Amino acid sequence: MSRIDDSRAFIPVRIAVLTVSDSRSLAEDRSGDVLVARIDAAGHVLAAREIVTDDRPAIAAQLRDWCADPEVDVVISTGGTGLTGRDVTVEAHRDVYEKEIDAFGTVFTLISMEKIGTSAVQSRATGGVAQGTYLFALPGSPGACKDAWDGILLKQLDYRHMPCNFVEIMPRLDEHQRRK
Repeated sequence: MSRIDDSRAFIPVRIAVLTVSDSRSLAEDRSGDVLVARIDAAGHVLAAREIVTDDRPAIAAQLRDWCADPEVDVVISTGGTGLTGRDVTVEAHRDVYEKEIDAFGTVFTLISMEKIGTSAVQSRATGGVAQGTYLFALPGSPGACKDAWDGILLKQLDYRHMPCNFVEIMPRLDEHQRRK
């Protein structure tokens, strides 16, 4: 079962937060605020924070910019993961992914089911990797951001979490690009 190995040192990661919204400003971004507070409380570093509109090319461009930035290890987006015509965050993420973390959406759905029942089927939370950077797309509600962070990301972004975690394999995420 999962546990924290106190013999391992905590390694802070640099996390960028992207809110996807046509209507919110930073002052009204409760979901982004939830993520920023949890990132800080866990001992990680907020590397950047932006808001972009529900525009697939604009979302993908911001993701690519942060993937190319050596000061960003993880990108967490919030918003635009639903089923309406304006919800294009998942497609933008998949435009950028080199590899999708298929189980991320599944585990998020399981956690959501405990809170909101079958309404969890309306979320398309996703995770993936590009250019050695982890990318996660979360729904736009503060509750969903809390659930994803508390139930998945807090543990997987902690090097001490056993039996395995995302941090310990970070140095190998882009090894295919170094091979000749």
